[in-house]
Amino acid sequence: MSVYITDLCINCDACIEECPATAIVSADESPLADGEYTYVKPEKCIECVDTTVPKCADVCPTEGCIVWDMPYIPDYDEYYIQGQEAGKYLIRTHKKKGLLSPANQPRPFRDSISLTQRAESMAVEV
Repeated sequence: MSVYITDLCINCDACIEECPATAIVSADESPLADGEYTYVKPEKCIECVDTTVPKCADVCPTEGCIVWDMPYIPDYDEYYIQGQEAGKYLIRTHKKKGLLSPANQPRPFRDSISLTQRAESMAVEV
């Protein structure tokens, strides 16, 4: 996933239309049981690696709302599975591939963002 929308979100949904991977859904469509704000599907987020900054952060009016998360790569498979078990994520299950965890569906990420910055949920700077 690599970006995560925090509870600072005001549910303006500006980020939804900007996402080229269609990874963002409104609070009303959040797959989380207690989805109170806009949600990024971790198995779909590509961090907009081909742009200067993630497009969602570029249009977000709320500073600090969008933060870096760990890369969606096999090294962090357990991290995302534990996050799912804790209710932070709801990773889609494919009929043939099974759970689309990082081991089954790694996503591109920005290697310029350190693992420390990601672990500390540093806000995406625009």
